[in-house]
Amino acid sequence: MKQGFDSEKYLKMQSQHIRERIDRFGGKLYLEFGGKLFDDYHASRVLPGFNPDNKIKLLCQLRDKAEIIIAINAGDIEKNKVRRDYGITYDLDVLRLIDVFRSYGLYVGSVCITRYTGQPAAKSFMKRLEGLGIKVYRHYPIEGYPANISSIVSEEGYGKNEYIETSRPLVVVTAPGPGSGKMATCLSQLYHDHKRGIAAGYSKFETFPIWNLPLNHPVNLAYEAATADLDDVNMIDPFHLEAYGVTTVNYNRDVEVFPVLAAIFERIAEGECPYKSPTDMGVNMAGNCITDDEVCRYASKMEIIRRWFTAEETRAKGLSDGAEADKIRIIMNKAGVTEEDRPARREAMEKAKQTGEPAAAIMLQDGRVITGRTSELLGAVSAMLLNALKALAGIDDEIKLMEPEIIEPVQSLKVNHLGSVNPRLHSDEVLLALSICAARDNIAAKAMEQLPKLKGCEAHSTVILSGVDENCLKKLGVNLTCEPVYQTEALYHK
Repeated sequence: MKQGFDSEKYLKMQSQHIRERIDRFGGKLYLEFGGKLFDDYHASRVLPGFNPDNKIKLLCQLRDKAEIIIAINAGDIEKNKVRRDYGITYDLDVLRLIDVFRSYGLYVGSVCITRYTGQPAAKSFMKRLEGLGIKVYRHYPIEGYPANISSIVSEEGYGKNEYIETSRPLVVVTAPGPGSGKMATCLSQLYHDHKRGIAAGYSKFETFPIWNLPLNHPVNLAYEAATADLDDVNMIDPFHLEAYGVTTVNYNRDVEVFPVLAAIFERIAEGECPYKSPTDMGVNMAGNCITDDEVCRYASKMEIIRRWFTAEETRAKGLSDGAEADKIRIIMNKAGVTEEDRPARREAMEKAKQTGEPAAAIMLQDGRVITGRTSELLGAVSAMLLNALKALAGIDDEIKLMEPEIIEPVQSLKVNHLGSVNPRLHSDEVLLALSICAARDNIAAKAMEQLPKLKGCEAHSTVILSGVDENCLKKLGVNLTCEPVYQTEALYHK
């Protein structure tokens, strides 16, 4: 696949820029980290060449200077809020994040429970963290937040929050998801540091929208599509334009809250706000590391289409009212794309039309599109995977990687002993069977060796897939979309 982003340049520029921001504030910086610190697959899809773990690598370069605070909203703990991508609750994700950060040798200083009012689940989680040897601090709701500045910047506002003890010049504040109180945690710390005579500053690190790309650049539109459920909207930063005469892009929440933030800064420091715009607050250098704009434009347009299919699938499952999909359709119109622009979809739909059965297709990294059809032995995705592996290995299409006598015992096990109604093999079952064949057959072994080449490929199914097939393709790194229809008219689908 063509590359459009220079990760090496990005890491160098970004780390240097953060160091400069630390020095600007006298040696201590609270850095609000938005988005994912690792496994940022959205960024890697819209900026081909961006490593999904770039941010964590960046922090590793600053390892000796950095410590991490994880903020979590007590209300999210109480209502068992779940991350859509991992399917785990926010409190469990805090534990996962700590484990991951520690595995990279990064220092997690503490967890801050925000908007704490004695919620039973939050209190129980605090005890669990403390039992694990993790420092926990409590921040409380502030009456009149964020409009009542005099109340916020007072002993009854930030002053009643517990002061988080930190020991390093760069304090990264991150969270399991949006609405966790990252910014409020940073500003509360600034208040307490100022009271203690400690010079400190605040900055924000958001990869998207990219401030120095045009408002309707596909990369920025793809961010809008990704956050359609949050009502985020990209907009020109009017404060930056007024202060510098330069057009930059930010998003509505930061622009709307900036006057309040500026007033809070002025009150805390008893002087002038260090920033003239929300763009000023950011430290993101991603826009300076795009090496091929056309590659990133195309990749972003494909991401917008994928987001639309995902939102439509959610509507078909009855999990949303469709507002998200409708918003993304408007973004598609801005980007000048439709679902017909997805090559894998065109081929999958044609195959389904020819066979009268569900079909699937995958576009390989060299541009070839390989299809799979539904048969008595295999589901469409399973057939697609086998055909793709044969194409990548240069194996003749007529050669069978597995004989029916290999598949039939697996079918018998599924139907006669494991209670499955569908005898066709799912993708994970096919790959397990193929791996067994590979132990004795050189052709099957050659096909198995091609699995890493599926990473980053685009696939489409003409029906909504089972969770088994979806998870298998996700683990292989395949970007999947599905037509928002079920294979049958049944009301219950596993």
